[in-house]
Amino acid sequence: MGSGTGDGLRDHGTSAGAGDAKAPSDPGGDPGSGTRSSPSLLGIGLSTAARCGPELTAPDGIEAQTCVLTQGEENWARAYYRNATGRALDGVLTLMGPGGRTVQIRCVVGVRDEPASCETPRETGRSPAGYTAVAEFAGRGGEGPLLLRVGSNSGTVTGS
Repeated sequence: MGSGTGDGLRDHGTSAGAGDAKAPSDPGGDPGSGTRSSPSLLGIGLSTAARCGPELTAPDGIEAQTCVLTQGEENWARAYYRNATGRALDGVLTLMGPGGRTVQIRCVVGVRDEPASCETPRETGRSPAGYTAVAEFAGRGGEGPLLLRVGSNSGTVTGS
């Protein structure tokens, strides 16, 4: 495995709605009743903190970085990646929380040599420090070895 590439796979420090794929563009609520959805669902007034591991590149051409994101009491994992291998890959992103709780999703990793990301559903928890994330990338359908494993093992927190 190599070291960080600095190619800018991630965009930290964005508030929800200004780069957070889970933030709705519709303010919600019933327009006729004058009610709106809860601000915690919209991200209004809440910042998003990111705890990210190193950005790594495998010799085969997959580069990735994994982060644990926190907004209020919600925590989730996001993997930023670029697949320059020339072939589609399987990706798995796992969010590990307190008490052995885990959430795992499969990431669609196409052949495009473009930055992309995938993320787990949000978990409600008290302490973001109790969460870590790992992303693994391998040949499609179990063909070939594990190409890259990246984790959110950094203690650095960034946010807005």
